[in-house]
Amino acid sequence: MTEPGPSIRLDKWLWHARFFRSRSLAGKVCGSGRIRVDGKIVQKAHFGIRVGQVVTFPQSHHIRVVKVLGLGTRRGPAPEAQLLYEDLSDEAPRVPKVRGVGPVPVARWDKRDRNKDVW
Repeated sequence: MTEPGPSIRLDKWLWHARFFRSRSLAGKVCGSGRIRVDGKIVQKAHFGIRVGQVVTFPQSHHIRVVKVLGLGTRRGPAPEAQLLYEDLSDEAPRVPKVRGVGPVPVARWDKRDRNKDVW
């Protein structure tokens, strides 16, 4: 029987690859059940991830699909983090357009408005 290769915790790998700003945030996303590894739903942050697996998870306003190319030993700079994965996502990020929405004016009454009302 062949022995599986080395693995690393899923939340730690997502943090090393700079998909999330903190490891605790990566752990929360892992615990929410919104991450899939090779098509299977993962609900634990301590799931062991290996080289060659495909990870699917939500990030911002779109779904990321990445293939693990390396495990990494530290959270390094962005160019080093980009060597840990291959992006398989086929679409551009779907960021909703925000139209010129200003603050809603609050209807305020003052003494002059109250005196204008004649019953």
